Amino acid sequence: MGYARDILGGRVVFAIEAMGSRVAMVELTSTGPLVVFADHLEGDQPILVFRVDSLADSVNELAARGWQPDRALEIPQGPCRVFRTAGGQRWAIYERSRPQVEAGFEGRQDF
Repeated sequence: MGYARDILGGRVVFAIEAMGSRVAMVELTSTGPLVVFADHLEGDQPILVFRVDSLADSVNELAARGWQPDRALEIPQGPCRVFRTAGGQRWAIYERSRPQVEAGFEGRQDF
């Protein structure tokens, strides 16, 4: 997070510490995308996370194209499915079923 803030000039949207994890969101441009840093993820590969209108529809569409979910998880904004490509990249999609969460994090600076 420090590099994105100090060197790239990003605005820290929030930096929270909860349930044994540290998560920060940084805005690098006014049009996005937002960058989220989390210390509780395993492995060295980042996870590229995209919001979809319907998680179920998107999972079905991606499965029809040959992608299989690696795992299901919950992020504060809603349910999420993580996929791993043949090359090892990690991608995720989520449905924003709890939009109030982001507003509650805005401006919070725990670390």
